[in-house]
Amino acid sequence: MLKSSLGKWAAVLATSLCLATGVMADEKKPSFKVGWSIYAGWMPWAYAADHGIVDKWADKYGIEIEVVQFNDYIESINQYTMGAFDACVMTNMDALTIPAASGVDTTALILGDYSNGNDGVLLKNGTSMEDIRGQQVNLVELSVSHYLLARALEMNGMSERDIKVMNTSDADAVASFMTPDVTAAAVWNPQLSLIKQQSSDAVQVFDSTQIPGEIIDMMAVNTEVLKASPELGKALVGAWFETLELMSGDSDEARAARTYMAEQAGTDLASYDAQLAETMLFYTAADTHAFTTDSALRETMDKVRLFSFDKGLLGNGAPSPDVIGMEFADGSVLGDAGNVQLRFDPTYVRMAMEGKL
Repeated sequence: MLKSSLGKWAAVLATSLCLATGVMADEKKPSFKVGWSIYAGWMPWAYAADHGIVDKWADKYGIEIEVVQFNDYIESINQYTMGAFDACVMTNMDALTIPAASGVDTTALILGDYSNGNDGVLLKNGTSMEDIRGQQVNLVELSVSHYLLARALEMNGMSERDIKVMNTSDADAVASFMTPDVTAAAVWNPQLSLIKQQSSDAVQVFDSTQIPGEIIDMMAVNTEVLKASPELGKALVGAWFETLELMSGDSDEARAARTYMAEQAGTDLASYDAQLAETMLFYTAADTHAFTTDSALRETMDKVRLFSFDKGLLGNGAPSPDVIGMEFADGSVLGDAGNVQLRFDPTYVRMAMEGKL
């Protein structure tokens, strides 16, 4: 009897230990934080996070991923740069001038789209870029809006000496344009669409369709984190392309997904679809891979680094645009090969394209 009781207690103890060990193993599951902010091409992350798609792919690779929304775009990148986040959505220029310029080795994991009309210059008192001369232009200083403005001025025979820049948060862009004192702005969607809807005086005199492929939106990941935990790259890429496939087309499911994204962006489906039409969103891994491996990307990043150097964005005392190295899909490097801080790596997208995730 005693022997039988001891056997039962041993079995119970063994079961308890197994359960405890399982819980401990679960608690030690690697966890990562991903930041995003509202923009037409990034709303799929809201849907993927809120509808279990991110969790599904994280579970597949034995990790946890927390997806956090920021109301201030630049703040999200600052948090990533400080190490509070492992990955964050940002543009190609901001990846170069904020984390990379701060010495945070960053990998462009997914080049999700490029702006094809989602960024624009608006005037109240004018109908062409020439009319911007002498005006104050509100924008997020040293962001892609600033880059867009500089390219617009250059293409119309002007420079920043012909205008005055006023730094304005993207969160304040719409409200500020509605005030009498603001007569010009460079903004991105959804602010661009909201201003055009709310201001009868707003005239769009330039947009990103005139500089195709230059303003790129991407998911950036800390390179050291990615090397140590490739599961993060696989999960994010898998979740991304599953969401894009789900939202594509005109099925009830696709419309419901885009409606959710629209609501999260503070708009309706029609407006969101209009914004998507101005975003060259790469819906398939094959399209994303083709864009990432195209030699035109190197030419684009050369323009971006020259602008960034001119604005003093490549670090204090940077002697030339070559101070930061950028590595491309073919292994070539633009800038200092001994100081590569930004990498365009199609490895994980290729895995998705080949059905290996």
